[in-house]
Amino acid sequence: VQLQASGGGLVQAGASLRLSCAASGGAFSTFTMGWFRQAPGKEREFVSRIGQFGTSVSTSSVKGRFTISRDNAKNAVFLQMNSLKPEDTAVYYCAAARGWTAVAADYDYWGQGTLVTVSS
Repeated sequence: VQLQASGGGLVQAGASLRLSCAASGGAFSTFTMGWFRQAPGKEREFVSRIGQFGTSVSTSSVKGRFTISRDNAKNAVFLQMNSLKPEDTAVYYCAAARGWTAVAADYDYWGQGTLVTVSS
């Protein structure tokens, strides 16, 4: 499975961005799709994940602000990010896993990452 993330950019605090991840080469609909992020000098952290039928979970710091969704017909997963904060600044990665997990090591396929920078 190949993953291609896009949609990052430089925005001011309070703005919105929508990240997209296009998948190819595998049975997309069967995978758990996740978004992770890595800020400078920090470890990669879980953001949100969504199962094949749409069940989703997000980390507490983004609940109420970020929404993950997927379109199995288009082999794509999205992360709508609202009310962005400077602490959301990071490289955002999409990933695919065969199981229902938030652990980065359990994800089998990764996209290249897209940079989100939120200025104060």
